[in-house]
Amino acid sequence: MEFLPQLSAFTVFLAVCAVGFLFLVLALVFGGLFDFFDSDHDFETGGPGFFSSRVMAVFVTAFGGFGAVGTYYGLAPVPASLLGFGSGLVFGGAIYALARVLYNQQATTEVRAGDLVGSIGRVVVGIPPGGVGQIRVRLGEELMDKIARTRDGVAIAENTSVQIEEVLGETVIVKKT
Repeated sequence: MEFLPQLSAFTVFLAVCAVGFLFLVLALVFGGLFDFFDSDHDFETGGPGFFSSRVMAVFVTAFGGFGAVGTYYGLAPVPASLLGFGSGLVFGGAIYALARVLYNQQATTEVRAGDLVGSIGRVVVGIPPGGVGQIRVRLGEELMDKIARTRDGVAIAENTSVQIEEVLGETVIVKKT
């Protein structure tokens, strides 16, 4: 081992910090380093896990950084490692908690067919006899346009209020209200 220079604990901790920071930057740029290689170690919890690439990268960065600070101020390698481990848990836990909060704030705009049935809309393109037109309906905060026809083939004029009776793929069956 004479070809390796004598490494101090400070240098080792700085190297660990640099590697952790490099993985953090890669995880942020590429959307998760372990996700990219399809070997993420998260457990199926319905959101980010404690072992996600970003959380682990923050843990390693904090471990190396605080370990280096500890050795700089005179701590031996073992107490500096404990300081690094504790700070890694704190910072990794903070990133995990933030990721969970952000994940839980997500909303979906998915609209199921059953959600539309019974909704009231307005005809924006008149429905001719036996033909199709277009209606606009508000579901929650979302305004959507749907192709519409009547069940019995009667015409409905533009700007008439209608109720959705059935959803057939992208087409809705409506009746006058």
